[in-house]
Amino acid sequence: MALAPGLALAQAPAATPAAPATTITTPPRDFGPNGAPTTYFRDPDVITVDPAFNAITQPNTAIKRLWTGALWSEGPAWNAQGRYLVWSDIPNNRQLRWLEDDDRVSVFRLPSNNSNGNTFDFQGRQLSCEHLTRRVVRYELDGSATVLADSYEGKRLNSPNDVVPHPDGSYWFTDPPYGGQLYEGTPDMAGGPSNTAGRLKPTLGQPPGMGSMKRELPTNCYRIDPSGRIDLVITEQQVPDPNGLCFSPDHKKLYVASTGKGPGDTGPGGKGEVFVFDVGADNKVSNGKVFTDCMIDGIKCGPDGLRTDVDGNLWCSSNAGRALGYSGVTVWSPEGKLLGRIRLPEVCGNVCFGGPKRNRLFMAASQSLYAVYVGTQGSAPG
Repeated sequence: MALAPGLALAQAPAATPAAPATTITTPPRDFGPNGAPTTYFRDPDVITVDPAFNAITQPNTAIKRLWTGALWSEGPAWNAQGRYLVWSDIPNNRQLRWLEDDDRVSVFRLPSNNSNGNTFDFQGRQLSCEHLTRRVVRYELDGSATVLADSYEGKRLNSPNDVVPHPDGSYWFTDPPYGGQLYEGTPDMAGGPSNTAGRLKPTLGQPPGMGSMKRELPTNCYRIDPSGRIDLVITEQQVPDPNGLCFSPDHKKLYVASTGKGPGDTGPGGKGEVFVFDVGADNKVSNGKVFTDCMIDGIKCGPDGLRTDVDGNLWCSSNAGRALGYSGVTVWSPEGKLLGRIRLPEVCGNVCFGGPKRNRLFMAASQSLYAVYVGTQGSAPG
């Protein structure tokens, strides 16, 4: 093709090296303890959707990454007397502890039996859900440990995920199948749902006796009575693949997150929703319904860990996958209206309120631990 004098064939511009993905703030920020402070009165990653959110957030404070170095952070829980936060690094089979006085992080328990959710009960005792041993345990004040639940009607639990205490002395927990995988626990023995072909060797790297279990139960929610009896409270048909859970401040409502299918899961599978139930005086739940589908701006902000504040607002960790800017925390009114959200540069697995005044939100997110002060208090211990 003839070209006019002085013109040359157009050349494609040289490709620009891809920059690391950032959250959304412009310019990109360093969340770390040595990063530059934000220059705004309100943290730019604490986003108000409804004006009511401003009353429960703290304007003159910033989100801070307290620590990083985990493989998958989960289960933050605040010890009020010790003034420390404990959380799980599930694949590394350990619990970590952050001390408020000097920001020091140390290994709290190793091994932790691939613990996931943790909390403290009304007597200050730590509760932990263990993937590897498929049980719920309580660490007593004298340093001993008590197995609270490991089976239901003679069948082994799947992999307890999260647990919450009730003032009547009971504990409520979820039992999805996520611990039945190599990364966060151990697969079923040959023929089990997460190892149907039997090619995986579940005993590798495990202490004697581990790796010899097989999934036997649907994904249900249970209540541990103070007498030790285990009661089924929510079935897989009501909430498939239950994950995080928490009570309303008056303990008359129970919120349960329903997440996606786990390894070998043959049930209906969760859709990334939060359900809410009425809790009767007889400890039976009723009137279950979808509280929120966790869709924000057309983005699925998959729920995981849950906590309520003293006004009944629900603070929900968010896993938006590769949708940058939507992972972190979403906050909902008791009526299910989105109030606001907190953006993090990592997927958030679970949250809790802590600090001496219980007005600091701790967020266990992927490899890191984050915190931000808020304008309200958590409604429950741990």
